Amino acid sequence: MRNQRLLYAALILVGLIAPLAVYPVFLMKALCFALFACAFNLLLGYTGLLSFGHAMFLGTGGYMAGYAAKSVGLPTELAIVAGTLSAAALGFVVGSLAIRRQGIYFAMVTLALSQMVYFFYLQAKFTGGEDGLQGVPRGKLLGSLSLDNDLTFYYVVFALCVFGFWLTYRTIHSPFGQILKSIRENEPRAISLGYDVDRFKLLAFTLSSALAGLAGATKTVALHLASLSDVTWQASGEVVLMTLLGGVGTILGPIVGAFVVVALENYLADLGSWVTVVMGSVFVVCVLAFRRGVVGELAALIKRSF
Repeated sequence: MRNQRLLYAALILVGLIAPLAVYPVFLMKALCFALFACAFNLLLGYTGLLSFGHAMFLGTGGYMAGYAAKSVGLPTELAIVAGTLSAAALGFVVGSLAIRRQGIYFAMVTLALSQMVYFFYLQAKFTGGEDGLQGVPRGKLLGSLSLDNDLTFYYVVFALCVFGFWLTYRTIHSPFGQILKSIRENEPRAISLGYDVDRFKLLAFTLSSALAGLAGATKTVALHLASLSDVTWQASGEVVLMTLLGGVGTILGPIVGAFVVVALENYLADLGSWVTVVMGSVFVVCVLAFRRGVVGELAALIKRSF
């Protein structure tokens, strides 16, 4: 436990000094996708539910936060809260429908509903259609501190993402998290013990949706843009890749996977469509050589060594 706390403290320290060496906008984007991957991992890694449409919550959080900040004129913090709550509300509705099915049928229901959400945002006037919702202002924090500077806003994004990671960690290590793990391992046994499995699944799905919405809302304000790319099925597939690459069912795995994927997309952008080939190759190598993901394999190696 002590070593774990030291590791987390070191990671926070790295996060605090990282923008002094790395472009802050890249770090903000990577942190938001890391939070998105952690939200997805809470559902897949700890509840055993594979969603193929989780990008609908990322995009909803982004669009609602962008609209609240740009058109309604809400302060930045309230706009982010509005995006998060909107994603949570959508997650509750989608989850109420999806948890009626299991396995691949659950995944297909989430994919179908996400496509419906995608076409809604494509046609809705307030989203800007294919052009996206542009020019989202960062505003001022608590009405006084200007957030236009990238370095200043990075620390706001960092604080929000650390809060999201901490909430995920506390959820996993709470009695509620233990029940989710029991559902993942043996759902019939959890039912026989008297747990209302559907209620716990719905709570996990809603919480995961809210965290994904927080990631989307923060990303939109950070990049001044909410676009359709955050609602597509490709984005839903990307978060699956991030989670598997880093390690399903691990705390740090999705964070590592998100940073690797975002870095590859950013630094290999000159390759054009070949980036997809590279990403596919990385995924194949990971599945064949690192079945438990990068963090999962490292943890297993350390455990064997000691």
